[in-house]
Amino acid sequence: MVNYLRAAYRLYSIKKHLYWDRNRLLKHQTVELKRVINYAFNHVPYWHGKFKEIGLKPNDIKTVEDLNKLPIMNKGEFRRNISQMVSTRFDRNMLKKVFTSGSTGQPLTVYLSPVEDEFRKARHLRANIFCGQKMRDIWVVITSPYRFEKILRLSRLLRIYAMNTLSVYDSPSKQLISVAQLKPDVLEGYSSSVYLLAREVERQGVDMIKPRVMFSGAELIDYSYRQLIEKVFDAPLYDQYATVEFERMAWQCPDKTAYHIDADALIMQFVDRDGEEVSPGERGEVVCTSLFNYAMPLIRYAVGDLGVGSAEERCSCGVSFPLMKMVEGRSDSILYLSDGRPLSPMAFLYAMSLFRLFEYIEQYRVVQEKQDSLRIDIKRVDVNVDERSMETELVEHIRRVLNLNSEIRVKVHFVDEIPVDKSGKLMKVISKA
Repeated sequence: MVNYLRAAYRLYSIKKHLYWDRNRLLKHQTVELKRVINYAFNHVPYWHGKFKEIGLKPNDIKTVEDLNKLPIMNKGEFRRNISQMVSTRFDRNMLKKVFTSGSTGQPLTVYLSPVEDEFRKARHLRANIFCGQKMRDIWVVITSPYRFEKILRLSRLLRIYAMNTLSVYDSPSKQLISVAQLKPDVLEGYSSSVYLLAREVERQGVDMIKPRVMFSGAELIDYSYRQLIEKVFDAPLYDQYATVEFERMAWQCPDKTAYHIDADALIMQFVDRDGEEVSPGERGEVVCTSLFNYAMPLIRYAVGDLGVGSAEERCSCGVSFPLMKMVEGRSDSILYLSDGRPLSPMAFLYAMSLFRLFEYIEQYRVVQEKQDSLRIDIKRVDVNVDERSMETELVEHIRRVLNLNSEIRVKVHFVDEIPVDKSGKLMKVISKA
């Protein structure tokens, strides 16, 4: 009950941040950045060593611009030093552990304190509420089953932002039955999952599902997907940009011309190949610094996407947060199985993240050799893990979670390296970052 009230208070407080003027927002960022930097230096072994290595002290970071004195951390650096990334003030066994879905084929582990997790959820709701979600709306979310157990019983009992979850692993026809019964005011899910549901609704000619507002995320939304979804459900679709590392980072408002960056919770930079910030309106790699992560501070972390920072001072919707546009991101394609069932790429990615031995996988890719054949290439973190046991368990896990029939073959190959193409992206991965 106390945690629920604390989360509600956080939501109430951060809603006011949407209308801060730029000076107040910059002051907030500066204060919080100094706090995070000092904490990381004093309590996180990796950052203490990194500051010493490059000859900097926490007091050298006095402004947001001073962040450029620090090197950019890519995912490889993060993975190699993960044991040194958690604060010594926390017991790692008491922290919440979440896995990235591995959309680049390289899964990561992120640690969160309960307070940080509450703040992430509050920010998620803030964007939804601004776009029209109401307290007692019937809210249906197509997601991974691992989120089912995390829904607050009290919110369901009181019907306060109560989430009704559907499994991303269910077929669109099965999802449609549940959605038709629930009649949601708010429909949310992975972009490809909402698209597949819309296509099933259109195929069956169902006209009883009339959400007032819809939200998509996790994958870069395709324009043709958006057109179909909004036409079928006759409701606006707002896309949201998020990663497991930071949760919600930017979101579309009803104007839908760009994405509002959650600048009260993170500092987002756009940099060129040399790590230098690009000018507003120019394309750059997205690099973020969290202003709320203390269990595992994330400073100048490259998320693996490309975006453009907008030069516009303020959106017509009234929100003062800075704007961005997505250029490239985790654009995914639908996988079609031999039984005719379409499979959202996020369904496979989350199935992998639920695998018991997932933390022992450094990198993976999924290749659909034929409609009835899937191959999973695995590069292990620990070569001492028994290949035969991992292969048997992974195949059984994938077949069970994705409900694959006996005609669809799944095989595992252990490799020393995952090949990449000239752009540096993994080849034939279901989802590319």
